[in-house]
Amino acid sequence: MCEKTNYKDSNTKIDKCMREEIKGWRRAIKLLNPYLDDLKIVACCCGHGKFSKTIILRLKVDGDSEASYFDHFSGVEIPRSRNFYKRDKQGYYYIPEVHKPKEVKETIFRR
Repeated sequence: MCEKTNYKDSNTKIDKCMREEIKGWRRAIKLLNPYLDDLKIVACCCGHGKFSKTIILRLKVDGDSEASYFDHFSGVEIPRSRNFYKRDKQGYYYIPEVHKPKEVKETIFRR
């Protein structure tokens, strides 16, 4: 588990443990961009051992006026273009659409 600390990498907060992975992604995106009009990493978080890792990508397809945002790992589309992450009570960031509450208890009511 990495430390819950923000690190700077070219004016974007990237968790230290994800720097090499993001560098690889950026290289791959440079190769894909001639085939995709616009693919860009806009946010990422390692999850700090509490939540799953997320990489938010923006994809704008030729002819579309608006871009789509989605998490690479889960494939979940994010219905907003900024403020992707929310903070829990302990200060860890997560994306509500990707991370459903784990402790959901079903209650059966009997009469």
